[in-house]
Amino acid sequence: MYFRRKSLEDLVQENTKVWACNKEDCKGWIRDNFSFEYVPTCHHCLSPMISSLKMLPIISNSNKNMKSLHKGRLIS
Repeated sequence: MYFRRKSLEDLVQENTKVWACNKEDCKGWIRDNFSFEYVPTCHHCLSPMISSLKMLPIISNSNKNMKSLHKGRLIS
């Protein structure tokens, strides 16, 4: 049997606000509605991030107030 995966063309896309790494050689980015900080730092290189737009598939986030949540504690 042959099962065809859904192609990316079937997904509805829209301009989405994201945070992108400021460093030229780093490709780190995160959706704004999934970030915990108002101005996040890059998880790859710890550089500051800048706000930008990216054409991405629509993903709904049921928790609308992510930035008010506290981050978890580091386990040592």
